[in-house]
Amino acid sequence: MTTASHPVETSYWVIVPAAGTGKRMGADKPKQYLSLAGKPLIQHTLENILGWPGLTGIVVAIAADDQEFSTLVAARDPRVHTVTGGTERADSVLAALDYLSELATPETSVLVHDAARPLVHKSDIESLVVASPTALLAQPASDTVKQSREESGKPVVRQTLPRQQIWLAQTPQKAPLQMLREALQAGLAQNPQAITDEASALELAGYAPELVPACRSNFKVTHPADLVLAEVLLQHRQTLEQLQSGTEQ
Repeated sequence: MTTASHPVETSYWVIVPAAGTGKRMGADKPKQYLSLAGKPLIQHTLENILGWPGLTGIVVAIAADDQEFSTLVAARDPRVHTVTGGTERADSVLAALDYLSELATPETSVLVHDAARPLVHKSDIESLVVASPTALLAQPASDTVKQSREESGKPVVRQTLPRQQIWLAQTPQKAPLQMLREALQAGLAQNPQAITDEASALELAGYAPELVPACRSNFKVTHPADLVLAEVLLQHRQTLEQLQSGTEQ
């Protein structure tokens, strides 16, 4: 976990793409609405974001037939806006950027954050906001990284990659509104398969986003076991906050 060296003063918007179905979770509803410590997963994420310093507002991209988002407590916050998302993540982010272009200037900083990352630390957000105009939270690889190839229908090691050059991308990922909008539009038109996150669209457009080291707890809830780990970490964080509050009193 990193710590910003000075208070955050820059204002920014946050986009949360939440129109997906979360197929890898294997649940009977989109994973953003699965229960985590008594609340929907996305409620935890939005509560976290609403506490970030410098926040102007949030645009959540939801599915056209979404019937659950409006029932969330966070949905009633005046800083939370919604748009109809698309089939893919990039389509949802672009829809939110189109909406934002009517509310904010082209230079406005935009942070795109996964609905399924409820545990990002505020100090990491502070570090990201004061980083380069294009930047993303990421985790330096700690394990040895193997590149594979197929042999007799099975994956085998092709080569070992230099771990010092490998980073695991997280979110939020940050860029000026119009720059990100144009990068996504161009990327989707030219090579949509290559757009796996906002940083990849910026890379295709010729930019080199800064990598900002982040805490390991900022993982994406993707599989059922991740919900268990997230709940344990949430409870641990709440306990620490209660202890800190008691000490300050």
